[in-house]
Amino acid sequence: MTGIDRHTGARIDNYASALQAVEVAFSTSIGERVMRRHFGAGLIELLGRAMTPRLFAAWKILMAVGIDLWEPRFRVRSVSVNASPETLRLGSASVAVEVDWRPRGHLGDFTVEGVRSFSISFGGSRVQVS
Repeated sequence: MTGIDRHTGARIDNYASALQAVEVAFSTSIGERVMRRHFGAGLIELLGRAMTPRLFAAWKILMAVGIDLWEPRFRVRSVSVNASPETLRLGSASVAVEVDWRPRGHLGDFTVEGVRSFSISFGGSRVQVS
């Protein structure tokens, strides 16, 4: 299966399409979409708050739940942050996510075909998944 890259219009493979879906979910505020008000991961709503250990734990949970809710081709195994406290204070972070890859999950077939890892970078007003 292929999809369309939302930035270039080029064809992308199934895995790149799933990564793009995660990027869209993380960069969408809850309530932003008119016909799907509940769509989003809730991460943007936490921006600008003082980063406490409790809020940081909630942020990691929201990431995992956002992926599990909105991208059926992934099932989250772990979320780990690859940033120092100083980089977090400056507003950037990189997060490593390990998932079970289920290429036909969006079709109702949840057969796991392997474990994959990808990173999510937050900085400025942009979310980038690679």
